[in-house]
Amino acid sequence: MKKKKRLIWQIYPSFLLITLISLMAVTWYASYSLRHFYLEETASDLEARARLIEKHILEHFNPPDEKQIDALCKGIGKHASTRITVILLSGRVIGDSADDPESMDNHLDRPEIIQAITGKVGISRRYSRTLEKNMMYVGIPLRDESRTIGVVRTSMPLISIDKAVKDVQIKIAVAGLLIAVLMAFVSLWVSRRISRPIEEIKKGAERFAGGDLHGRLPVLDSEEIGSLSETMNQMAEELQERINTITEQRGEMEAVLSSMVEGVIAVDVEERIISINHAAAKMFVCSPSKTKGRSIQEVVRNTVLQQFVKEALSSQKPLEKDIVLYSNGERFLNTHGSLLRDAEGNQMGALIVLNDVTRLRKLESMRREFVANVSHEIKTPITAIKASVETLRDGAMKTPADAERFLEITEKHVVRLEAIIEDLLSLSRIEQEHEKEEIRLSKDKVREVLEAAIQVCRPNADSKEVELALVCDEDMVANMNSALLEQSIINLLDNAIKYSHEKSKVQVEVTQTGSEITLNIKDHGCGIEREHLPRLFERFYRVDNGRSRDLGGTGLGLAIVKHIVQAHKGRVSVESTPGKGSTFSIHLPK
Repeated sequence: MKKKKRLIWQIYPSFLLITLISLMAVTWYASYSLRHFYLEETASDLEARARLIEKHILEHFNPPDEKQIDALCKGIGKHASTRITVILLSGRVIGDSADDPESMDNHLDRPEIIQAITGKVGISRRYSRTLEKNMMYVGIPLRDESRTIGVVRTSMPLISIDKAVKDVQIKIAVAGLLIAVLMAFVSLWVSRRISRPIEEIKKGAERFAGGDLHGRLPVLDSEEIGSLSETMNQMAEELQERINTITEQRGEMEAVLSSMVEGVIAVDVEERIISINHAAAKMFVCSPSKTKGRSIQEVVRNTVLQQFVKEALSSQKPLEKDIVLYSNGERFLNTHGSLLRDAEGNQMGALIVLNDVTRLRKLESMRREFVANVSHEIKTPITAIKASVETLRDGAMKTPADAERFLEITEKHVVRLEAIIEDLLSLSRIEQEHEKEEIRLSKDKVREVLEAAIQVCRPNADSKEVELALVCDEDMVANMNSALLEQSIINLLDNAIKYSHEKSKVQVEVTQTGSEITLNIKDHGCGIEREHLPRLFERFYRVDNGRSRDLGGTGLGLAIVKHIVQAHKGRVSVESTPGKGSTFSIHLPK
């Protein structure tokens, strides 16, 4: 690429060239005019000298006295420093101040002689072979009354004129050189005065192009450059406002997209990612900054979603579809797709919105399981009661022993049905109070709550000869609802006693760390398999359905414990080893 010249080196040489051309033109014209002036003055002077000697020549011309005329020419010419020549109409020289007329050529062919014979003043400049000099010749006609009888010619060397013109030219050249030097400095100053503001504007424009729109250009007195500076400053101000607006809008958009729980992916018509928010990047385990410009097939390894993107790009209507992802476990995504259009309404891609409905699907599944479990749990005692009533009606009432046995069965299942309903109502009440924040918490001693729960469960423990041990500091205090926490401890102790071996031990131990208080209920019973632990606190979930019902469990005890602890802003956990026992822990914030 050709290197660009600075403005000063484009303006300055132009000024300098114009100055030099002007000086050369002036010098040439002055020299020419001066030479022309000298030549005209010389010609006039020679003519005047010829007129002065014209009368003296005419006195010796009738008839022509050649010797006297020649002597007269030599005498006058010597004193006047002028060559004087007298020529007859035939061209023969009869007198000359510088040479012998007899030896001179015929002068009839000389231009000045030709003009003088015709009655005009003849002027000619040429090289003289006689004197070997450039000469100026002026010839005037000699008249005797009205007729021309000869020619008087005066001449002078041009060397004096040339010397005078040369001296003047030298002086003009020296003056012109001085003027040229002066003009060079003046041109440089003028060029810099013109180029410097433009360079400042250039630097300002470079700053503007680099993003620095806060500085302003100086406004000069020059109308054109001042207007340009004002226009540039106005442009910078408007650009700054627009950039601020765009940056603010972009920041707001990014903040909205980043804050969205839903995943958002924008793709162009070639299925390349334009934008992806953090929620979508988290779903597909990728970095938002590294996905821009990549195809959806590279980022998302799910053929169903890839096909959905194709359909969204080709469809003119919004689309909706549920997609299952199997990365980091099974996840359900409710996907919406619509065309992405620019401000003019032209299609530029598609917008895919991904809503993670895994929790909702799991809740729906748990709801279905809960309904099924409640139905099953209630149906079992109702069926038993119905069967007992039908049996009594069919005649068993007449037999006292049978009547007593079926009435006991009916009573047992009624009690079981009542326990299930009471637990459901209790669980529902705890959930509602937790949601409405109606559960009041206060600072109470933990040991008093534990002792009350142990006192309630002691009869069941004594019947199995199970030892209940308590390890808790007397002064330990927690923020709690004593009645609800006591109920959760009773549920855990009741389970621990039920599933413990006879003559074993159940230990209640309280520990304290920097951030929480932990209540541990540890038994030495049959233990629980590892695969059951994640679902142990679900409603109606039983590890052993038959044994749980035989022991009088409703399947809601641990669910009630979980919701009570959550109302205390805590959590529950369990550790268990089959054959060695289990440890249920309640973690309360300190």
